[in-house]
Amino acid sequence: MAERVEQRLEDRIPELEQLERVGLFTRKEIRAVLRKASALEYKIQRRALRKEDFINYIQYEVNLLELIKKRRARTGYSFKKDEIEHSILHRVHSLFNRATGKWKDDVQLWLSHVAFCKQWNAKHQLSKVFSTMLAIHSNKPALWIMAAKWEMETRLSSESARHLFLRALRFHPECPKLYQEYFRMELMNAEKQRKEKKEFEQAKMDLGEFNYSEEILNGEMARIVYRDASQKIKGVEFQLAVLSIAKLFDFTQDLQKEILESLQARYADDPLTWDYMARRELELGSLQPTEHTTKQKKVSEMAQREERCCAVFDEAVRAVPTEDMWKCYITFCLERYNRKTNSKELKQKRLERTLSVFSKAHESSLLSEALYKQWLQLLLDSNLSEKAVEVAEAATRHFSQSVETWQMRLQVLIQLKRDDVTQCFEEAIKHVKSKGTLPLWTLWVEWSEGTNSKEDTEALYQRSLHATTPAESVTVKEMYLDWTYRNCGYKKVKRLFTSLCENRPFSLDFFRKMIQIEKEQESCKMLHLREYYERALREFGSTNTDLWLDYIKEELSHPQGKPENCGSIHWRAMKMLQGDLVEEFVSKYTLLQTGHL
Repeated sequence: MAERVEQRLEDRIPELEQLERVGLFTRKEIRAVLRKASALEYKIQRRALRKEDFINYIQYEVNLLELIKKRRARTGYSFKKDEIEHSILHRVHSLFNRATGKWKDDVQLWLSHVAFCKQWNAKHQLSKVFSTMLAIHSNKPALWIMAAKWEMETRLSSESARHLFLRALRFHPECPKLYQEYFRMELMNAEKQRKEKKEFEQAKMDLGEFNYSEEILNGEMARIVYRDASQKIKGVEFQLAVLSIAKLFDFTQDLQKEILESLQARYADDPLTWDYMARRELELGSLQPTEHTTKQKKVSEMAQREERCCAVFDEAVRAVPTEDMWKCYITFCLERYNRKTNSKELKQKRLERTLSVFSKAHESSLLSEALYKQWLQLLLDSNLSEKAVEVAEAATRHFSQSVETWQMRLQVLIQLKRDDVTQCFEEAIKHVKSKGTLPLWTLWVEWSEGTNSKEDTEALYQRSLHATTPAESVTVKEMYLDWTYRNCGYKKVKRLFTSLCENRPFSLDFFRKMIQIEKEQESCKMLHLREYYERALREFGSTNTDLWLDYIKEELSHPQGKPENCGSIHWRAMKMLQGDLVEEFVSKYTLLQTGHL
């Protein structure tokens, strides 16, 4: 091993001598580089190889290259690159090759090599990297796309890119993303050739030696890709994705028409098809020049376009009366309503249209729970409180088992300060199953705290403790403790704490809250703090190191504390804590003893 390391260090000597001779590095820096390189070389020559050692070595060489680059820029010296940089680049590629050969499945390692090649413009080496990587990771479409894009955009080789896409499709014959990018590549190639031909014609050059196929120029290759993909990939999403790509190129009108016709013929019952057809009306603007158009004219024209969109949507909900179709219609209306406009008339028209569509969907019983929530919010924002109450009531009729819907209705009633809040809470608890009702009970007691008497609120807390599941009651206990302390004082909260401790489960915050309450008292008693810590440790002593440390700190810092108890607490902690928590506790306890915690 030592001989190999020495040989590699000797191979570095010519480049290091050049660095010193041309004044980029000093002799002291050269020695430092040799020392570091020697340490790194020994690490990658061991029998038990570690990936981190290769990454560190590569990172060191990359940093060295960056430093040389900066020093060249500072001194203005640009010669001897073959002897210096190329030697280091060759070494980095060798390191990457060894690492990717050893850890073939690490895609991130391959991508790091790709990024390095791109950064240092190593095109020939990058071709080899892509070739080897794709042979191993042929099951990853994203890597095929990356390689094809590089061939097309950097090497300007449409043939190589096409070859890669065709190879990729043999492995992934039903991958939508591959077909989309292949389709895009063919259109980009057609556009590139069209621009070249136009420039040659403007320069009045003879096109005889250049073979520009009319079919390629008109995007026929992309059409073939689309037709092949359409037979294998089903779904309106793919058709719309391909159509959006085609719209980026100004010579694809016929191709767009074909895709659109196929979309309407094959997916006439899909809400996304109707959604696209409706939104398309927004793009079909006025044919008149817009240079001298007044603001009023623009507003009128936009209103007309939106009316055309809604006419298509109205036809859509008649043809495809589904929840998804109404969702598309409402989403469109909300998007238009949320767009900024200086025209109050247009804003009002958008609001009326949106509310009307919500009502029609509700009448058809095809409004989802999430959309009821949006409807309610829109009504509240528009100060239509009475209508909001009606809608909230209708939502709970449709989704009587949903906690979120009842919560939404209750929040509306509370916000509007209605008298029937308590009645609605009772109705909600009756309809919803006991499991999962915590949000309702939380909302009820919070509302009661600010509205009802202390007696009523306390009765409600007691009721909620029995009505919720044991796991949910943990939160109620914390809230009950906090409310009692704020409203009834220390003695009452202490009795409540003792009472609540009779029924598990508990949370750590429940005990910490009581400890905090005790510490806020003028005559804070260590006897009480010990009781609370001991109760908490019975529940959480095996899983929480901080609780033990806080107990020890309390004994050390409290005027009534007994520092001699710390050894006993430490011993108990070591016995009770599980797994790695013992080591964590020892580390923190050591920091505490040295005054660093």
